[in-house]
Amino acid sequence: MESVGGTEHTGSTAGHSARTVINGGISFWYAQQGLPAPREPLPSDAAADVVIVGGGFTGLWTAYYLKKAAPFLRITVLEQKFCGYGASGRNGGWLYNGIAGRDRHARVHGHEAAVRLQKAMNETVAEVFRVAEVEGIDADIHQGGVLEVACTPAQLARLKAFHEAELSFGEKDRELYGARETAERIRVADAVGSTWTPHGARLNPVKLVQGLAKAVEALGVTIHESTPVTEIRPKHAVTPYGTVRAPYVLRCTEGFTASLKGHRRTWLPMNSSMVATEPLTAEQWESVGWEGRETLGDMAHAYMYAQRTADGRTQPATIEALRALLLRLFPQLTGVEVAHAWSGVLGVPRDWCATVTLDRSTGLGWAGGYVGSGVATTNLAARTLCDLIQQDSGQSGATELTALPWVGHKVRKWEPEPLRWIGVHGMYATYRAADRREQGTQAAQSSRLARIADRVAGR
Repeated sequence: MESVGGTEHTGSTAGHSARTVINGGISFWYAQQGLPAPREPLPSDAAADVVIVGGGFTGLWTAYYLKKAAPFLRITVLEQKFCGYGASGRNGGWLYNGIAGRDRHARVHGHEAAVRLQKAMNETVAEVFRVAEVEGIDADIHQGGVLEVACTPAQLARLKAFHEAELSFGEKDRELYGARETAERIRVADAVGSTWTPHGARLNPVKLVQGLAKAVEALGVTIHESTPVTEIRPKHAVTPYGTVRAPYVLRCTEGFTASLKGHRRTWLPMNSSMVATEPLTAEQWESVGWEGRETLGDMAHAYMYAQRTADGRTQPATIEALRALLLRLFPQLTGVEVAHAWSGVLGVPRDWCATVTLDRSTGLGWAGGYVGSGVATTNLAARTLCDLIQQDSGQSGATELTALPWVGHKVRKWEPEPLRWIGVHGMYATYRAADRREQGTQAAQSSRLARIADRVAGR
């Protein structure tokens, strides 16, 4: 079994090892699975009831739930490469209950509205399990929960505050551990505490996205791959091969949104880079622990994420940094090689809040801005888009999902270049500096540098 880990950056081996890394344009998951057989591109102009732009998790889940709710709908999915080419096939394999923007929604809409949003996310993890079982999708899902660790006094203070906040949002089954209890689960160097939630699992995202694509096709959904959409406007999705006309046009493009006409500043495309180690020996796994196969995160400002597996190009400097992070957490793995490195592009709104919207006056809808928490959030977004369309078309009324506070959330655009580039690179440099400062002190307070970066980020 390998371990997979990553971190976000704008754009994890010592110098000799970096040159031996399989560092291609596909993820570790696709390197294992192999690329899917290509589907036919759009042949010419076409018509549908719903056209979905993007063949990742958001688009495929939306097609799935819409077709289940209304089998008579003619649904067409347009994908520029192949299903799962983007973040859906390049992520770290975390299925968990986090959602970008919950705390902001609590401030704007009230605490109880945010509690309802969190409850929906908790239930979403179980919903993905359910559909995978019903559809016979073997995605290597293991529900070990999510363990987030603290390795400095400042991180421990943030971890305890985070734990209490999660309890206040209704997550009563979350647990807080000290250093000894943390080590009993996984032996992370210098870990002084951790918090664990059962609402999480590791999975193979490519197996899930490929299985989902096959499931929607079996329901009668049409998928055209190698079909880039260049412009979205009311009732039209424009491609080089023709235009698909439909009453509803749904934008499900996440980190690739900036390539659409008029959307360059809608969401920031941000790289998330990952490495996978070579398979570890039984003795190495014994030294690490991790028998529960929890997904693993930390309380650093420039945070990392990792999982223990069932079995765009990354910059060499990033590979170096990720391997250094791996060895800082698990020094007992010194000498283990990095076998694969890759990056994925995620979408970041200006206020770091995910959103789902249907404009009833135009029939245009969209969902995204998951800021790296999309494996589960895409499912909730898709079910919500389905309910919004059902409501708008008179097939049903309002539902619990259509009343969630992220529905219709409006976000201002990012600053124009080069201001955006300068701000984002400066933000992450400041977060990394804050982490370095905290590692060198016993102070329990978070570095003031992190608060400066938060203000720049708009968090």
